[in-house]
Amino acid sequence: MDGQGRSDRAGALLTSARTRLSARMPLRRLRRSTLMIVQCALAAALAYLVAAHVADHGTPFFAPIAAVLTLSIAYGQRGRRAVELAVGVAVGIGVGDLIVLAIGTGFWQIGVVVALAMGAAVLVGGGRLLVNQAAVSGVLVATIQVPDGGFDATRFLDALIGGGVGLLVNALVPPDPMRIARRELDALVEELASTLEDVAAALRLRDRERAGAATARARAIDPLLARYEEALAVGREMLTLVPARRRGLRRLPAFERAAAGLDHAVRNTRVLARGAIRAVELDEHVPPLAIDAIGDLAAAVRAIGDGLDDPARAAAAEEAALYAAARSTAALEHTGNLSASFIVGQIRSMAVDLLRAMGTDGEEARSAVRDARARLKV
Repeated sequence: MDGQGRSDRAGALLTSARTRLSARMPLRRLRRSTLMIVQCALAAALAYLVAAHVADHGTPFFAPIAAVLTLSIAYGQRGRRAVELAVGVAVGIGVGDLIVLAIGTGFWQIGVVVALAMGAAVLVGGGRLLVNQAAVSGVLVATIQVPDGGFDATRFLDALIGGGVGLLVNALVPPDPMRIARRELDALVEELASTLEDVAAALRLRDRERAGAATARARAIDPLLARYEEALAVGREMLTLVPARRRGLRRLPAFERAAAGLDHAVRNTRVLARGAIRAVELDEHVPPLAIDAIGDLAAAVRAIGDGLDDPARAAAAEEAALYAAARSTAALEHTGNLSASFIVGQIRSMAVDLLRAMGTDGEEARSAVRDARARLKV
C-alpha cells in the first residue's frame, strides 16, 4: 500500500473512531451528571417538605427553586461560593418583595428590582455570584404576583430554607472532588495531546496553515488548565472539610504535582508550535524521528491520567516521554539546521515537564532525558 493509501485508511479509521465516540458521549455526560441530578432532586423535595410542613408556608414555591439554584450552580464549587449563591437567592427575593410591594409589577419595575437587588448584594459585601444570583431572584419576584395584604416575608424565608437545604445536601452527599479533578485532567491532557499531534502533522505535511491552526489551538489550552487547577483547589477544600471524602487526600498531591508539570508543558507546546511555523516557512528539513518524537509526547500526555490513578501504570507515561527525548536527540544526527535543533530542544524540555508531572524530581528528570538516547538504543 502506498503512502496515500495508508493515509486514507488512517483517516477512515480515525473518522470511524470519532463517530463511535460521539455516539457514546451523551451517555457519558449523563453518567457524569447523575450525582448532581440526584442531589438537586433530593434537595428540592426536602426543601418543599421543610417549608410546607415544618414552617407551614402553604405552597412554598421558592424553597425548591432556591435549593436547586444553589445546588446546581454550587456543584463542585468552593464553600464560600456555595454560601454566596444561597444568600444571593434570599437577598434578591427579599429586596424584590419590598420593591414590588411599593411600585407594583411591569417592564420598568423589573429593571428597578434588578438594579436595587444587585445594589443590596454589593452593599452586604457579596461577590459576583451573590450579586448575579440576587438579580435573578429579583426577576423571579418581579414577574410573579405579589401576595395580597402587604409585605409577607414567607418567600424570603422559603428562599433561606431552600438555600440551606441545598447546602446541607451538598455537605451530606458531596461530589467526589477527585472525580471532578480527573474529569478536568482528562479534558486537559486530551486537548494537549491532540494539539501535539496537530503540530506533528503540520511538520510532516509541511503545511503552514496547519501549523498556524496548531499554534492557535495551543494558545487556547489555558482555560482547560485553569479549570483543572480550580478543581484541585476545590478538592483540597472539600477533602479537608468533608469527613467522607478525606481518604482522597492521599491522591491529591500527585494531581497537584501534575498541574505544575502540565503548566510548563502547555507553555512549551505553544513554543513548539511556533517553531513548526518557522520550520515550514523557511522550508527547513525536520527529520522524521523528531516528528515521531512529538507523537511520543502526545502518547505520554494521554497516559498521565492513568499513571496518577495507578502508580503501576505510570511507567507507560514515563517511557513514552523518555522515548520522545531519545528519538529527538537521535534526529540531530541527521541534520543540524536551526529549526530542527530548536524543535528537538523543545521536545526534550517537554519530556522533562512530563516526567515532573509524574512526580520525578527536576534534576532527576533532566538527567533521565540526557541519558535517554544511550539507554533506549534508538
